[in-house]
Amino acid sequence: MPTLPLYQIDAFTDRVFRGNPAAVVPLEHWLPEATLQAIAAENNLAETAFFVPRGDGYHIRWFTPKQEVVLCGHATLASAHVILRHLAPTLARVEFTSLSGLLSVTHTPEGYTLDFPRFEFEPVPLPPPVVAEALGVTPIEVFKVTVDPNYYAVLSSEATVRNLTPNLSLLETLHPFGVVVTARGTTHDMVSRYFAPSYAIPEDPTTGSIHCALAPYWASKIGRTSLTAFQASERGGSMRCELRGNRVFLTGSAVQYMEGRISIEG
Repeated sequence: MPTLPLYQIDAFTDRVFRGNPAAVVPLEHWLPEATLQAIAAENNLAETAFFVPRGDGYHIRWFTPKQEVVLCGHATLASAHVILRHLAPTLARVEFTSLSGLLSVTHTPEGYTLDFPRFEFEPVPLPPPVVAEALGVTPIEVFKVTVDPNYYAVLSSEATVRNLTPNLSLLETLHPFGVVVTARGTTHDMVSRYFAPSYAIPEDPTTGSIHCALAPYWASKIGRTSLTAFQASERGGSMRCELRGNRVFLTGSAVQYMEGRISIEG
């Protein structure tokens, strides 16, 4: 019976049961897309990452339980952890080609640093009324990113972000947009939470990709290009963000929870 390696890595944390769990499935060659999607649905995590060797690096793809996405930070970090820990332990850096272009991850004394694209954000003077209705609060402002479709609602305080209980059924009607809520932090420069129920992700524990927009937004408000971030989900996760031109560098840790094999034929 054909089997595939499977790793489960908790990303943006140095402790198991925290941060964001990602499934990682290294492949020798691409399987049919329906099989990749079925594996992601079976794993039932926010993201399953698949990668195949390409040149001196790898080609990576990410699937939620419902569909493929254009970028995923925590599953890229998790994939780099698997490669640099198990598959190519003599390396300190790995490059990925992806739907979002060239990405790289470097292992440093601080953890892993992801080199990601910077997302430009667009103010939304008249956001869909369902955003405020679903959140149960009126945002200070709302902006959006279309390349990785999300609305970003800026709230008045960290406490408001932490105490939010959104109406997920209403948020689901915004598909393909998810919704990020964010505020200035008390012990970190920024805090956030992320809801994407239409992708089968009611709340993502810690999300690298949204910080490709959060970092430049808060940098413009705070006046610094190096920022600390905390995602205030139940599991929680943190990272350091640094702007360098049109790139955002995200630094965080990862820890392995599980290693096994999966069967793809019954």
